Amino acid sequence: MNEHLESLAPAIVWRHFRTLCNTPRPSGHEAALVALIENWAETRGLVHERDEIGNLLIRKPASPGCEQAPGVVLQGHLDMVAQANADHSHDFTQDPLDTYVKDGWLYARGTTLGADNGLGVAAALAVLEDDSLTHGPLEALFTLEEESGMGGALNLAENWLEGRILLNLDSEDRGQVYIGCAGGADVLVSADLPMSALKDDERVWQLSLTGLMGGHSGIDIHKGRGNANRLLMRALRALEPFGVRLIDYHGGTLRNALPREAFATLALDADEAETAQARLSKLQTKFATELAGVDDGLKLSLEALTSPPGEALTDAASHLLIAALHAAPYGVERMSVEVPGVVETSNNLGVVTLKEGRFELCALVRSLRDSATQDMADRFRALFGLIGATTRIENAYPGWTPNPDSRLLKRFRDLHQHRLGVKPEVKVIHAGLECGILGGKYPALDMISFGPQIRGAHSPNERVEIDSVEEFWGLLRALIEELAEDSAESKA
Repeated sequence: MNEHLESLAPAIVWRHFRTLCNTPRPSGHEAALVALIENWAETRGLVHERDEIGNLLIRKPASPGCEQAPGVVLQGHLDMVAQANADHSHDFTQDPLDTYVKDGWLYARGTTLGADNGLGVAAALAVLEDDSLTHGPLEALFTLEEESGMGGALNLAENWLEGRILLNLDSEDRGQVYIGCAGGADVLVSADLPMSALKDDERVWQLSLTGLMGGHSGIDIHKGRGNANRLLMRALRALEPFGVRLIDYHGGTLRNALPREAFATLALDADEAETAQARLSKLQTKFATELAGVDDGLKLSLEALTSPPGEALTDAASHLLIAALHAAPYGVERMSVEVPGVVETSNNLGVVTLKEGRFELCALVRSLRDSATQDMADRFRALFGLIGATTRIENAYPGWTPNPDSRLLKRFRDLHQHRLGVKPEVKVIHAGLECGILGGKYPALDMISFGPQIRGAHSPNERVEIDSVEEFWGLLRALIEELAEDSAESKA
């Protein structure tokens, strides 16, 4: 599968990426890939080990004469976001990705591509394989479950890494280098809500909102794209005058992906259906106007169900839940003053479900300020406490504080200027790189993050610019060779 990848340049990187495309690896299902990489390391005589949670570390000794160079840690995460279009059947735990090239970009048919962070992992493996490369001591750290809550990094063993320099290969912008990132936390809300039997004059319908673009809940949060959960709540609010009661609901699939679809099963007064349809038609026109030029594929529909369930939330419970979700914070909360053009604090209403009276919500809050993350989480607690829900905070992780005086950063900027004729933009990203967590465990590390050009991450429109991979590979090789020169400098 995906044989055509090996015809791309640089072949050494794409060959490893092909292995990742052929090996299912959604968060929590990385074991098969870990085993493949370990077997590969065995064949090359490379030392490898896992920590208690299962993160994989591979070591390669320095090239002769470079033993005194600072150790370099190449770091990426093995898991990928599992998102597929509704009309595309794909089992992310069993099926390989089906990749194709279009207009200089690589895609996967109907699904996420896993270039985030598969190309970073592939590049690290290529470095370990490349015996023509002159390098100091190398370590390749491959973490687990980054996309589902940073679990690998949060539980990384201490006193394990030996290197003094860390190259995070999980960025997605050509011509940029990252030196800081937002921290975040998952906000989990749950409640058991009362239900009652359907009334004689009620009929059951499914309300669907589909066709949104989706995207990365950090990188794309400021782009004005639609959030299916937010928009469907507006539709439900518009239907409340017609006696709507919620029966079940499911919207979004991942807390770190902008929800592209949401579905609600609801009860309506039988004689109000035609009027409700007319109101939804007007609302779809309004949504289309609001999202024009940003998210043009939205579709809102109401269809009768022939085999309805027998219960719905009570009038009061349905009203309170719709009101609370309609009022819940979402999107960009504040832009940064210290880092112009960067989002400081945001929230993604990622996953909302209601089934048999059990309501659950998972939102991902991000901020450059830990205090703002805590405050946003407390707002959820205060709001949903009004309907009797409980709120808990999980998977909190710190941000990565920028160090503009980093010696590694200066070296990379000079190298970028020398190779490409322009210095890279130095950026702080509103997304959760693992550097903040790793820096907390290994505070002496000097770190930067860079990578190839990836667009549409966390959505089925994910793609990578093929030429940018060759540029990324050239920068990575050259930087490692320059760092190896420090051994000669230290002897002089």
